[in-house]
Amino acid sequence: MITISEAISTIKKAENDAKKLLEDANQGSSEIIEKANEESISIMEKTKEDANERYRQIIFESEGKAKNEANRILRETEKEVSNIKAQTEDKIDEAATVITNNIL
Repeated sequence: MITISEAISTIKKAENDAKKLLEDANQGSSEIIEKANEESISIMEKTKEDANERYRQIIFESEGKAKNEANRILRETEKEVSNIKAQTEDKIDEAATVITNNIL
């Protein structure tokens, strides 16, 4: 009987050890999953921050390019207006000369 009793005790101890191993494995896997989730969230937040920073940088660069282009167009337009004004003044002087010569 002692051997049967020892066998039963050994089996129960083995069952308890197996349960403890399963609990430890489940807890370990839960911890790994939780840590992986936290790391994933951290990576997504960092990626989002990087994307937003790149977005702001692109907008800033685009605004700078647009301002430069607007200034270039303004300079060209001012130059064209100045040329047209000079041509108009020359035509006015010519017209005044013609009128003066015809009247006199």
